[in-house]
Amino acid sequence: MKKSLVIRGKNFDWGSRTYVMGVLNVTPDSFSDGGAFQTVNAATIRAVEMVAAGVDIIDIGGESTKPGAIPVDTATELARVIPVIAAIRQDPIIGQIPISIDTTKSAVAQAAIVAGADTINDVSGGVLDSQMFAIVAQLNVPYMMMHMRGTPATMQQMTDYQDIVAEIIAFLDIQIDRAIQTGIDRSQIIIDPGIGFAKTYHQNIELIRQLDKFQVLNLPLLVGVSRKSFIGKILDQPDPSQRLWGTAAACCAAIANGADILRVHDVAEMVDVSRVADVMWRKSGLIDRSDR
Repeated sequence: MKKSLVIRGKNFDWGSRTYVMGVLNVTPDSFSDGGAFQTVNAATIRAVEMVAAGVDIIDIGGESTKPGAIPVDTATELARVIPVIAAIRQDPIIGQIPISIDTTKSAVAQAAIVAGADTINDVSGGVLDSQMFAIVAQLNVPYMMMHMRGTPATMQQMTDYQDIVAEIIAFLDIQIDRAIQTGIDRSQIIIDPGIGFAKTYHQNIELIRQLDKFQVLNLPLLVGVSRKSFIGKILDQPDPSQRLWGTAAACCAAIANGADILRVHDVAEMVDVSRVADVMWRKSGLIDRSDR
């Protein structure tokens, strides 16, 4: 049985329903919405919209991780994310929304938690910064651990797998063990198979079809399919912002196969998708949504 988590007073009761994580990229070059929320004011307005739409946690990122993305230095990333986190925390309406910091850098993670973030979302699963696990253990916060090979700049050249599901599970199992040995409580770890990160079109499809196999790790499962290129290929739609209904279908499939958290751009629509899908596939059936 997966242990529930309380994040900033909000109970995440794994298995009872799907939780929605809203993407808030404060970067000029993210694949879908780069530049849209670069200013503190624009980012805060977007956060207010997401909270009104029923988001459970907001994921703030200051460095693009799209395929081929060029990394930014720590100072640049901090300058992008810290003012936004501080502004949300000071807002009288949305100040208590759980916040995740999307970063691979332990220094950014630490500063973001100090500024008011609650969780760390690391797309490298602790690989790109040798100090990440130690910092997470010191901070004693939830840690979202994703599978990726290489870096965003190189990952799409590293898609050679013999058994993609088994290899990702093995990677996560090793990293979970390392994290626990460093002092991170297992109940604080959330896993993510990394849809779109060092995976081909066909591999992404296969991962979604076999998400239920990740239950062997007995940890909450975060899945990010929102607007991604495999959906664009299916729909012959090059514009990520026009992949809403394809994202809805992929999110529904993820829920049916065991996803606990969906990381999405279109919060209002995916909250509706999750509400209906939960009734269809969760064992609890009709779900009390009074906590929204």
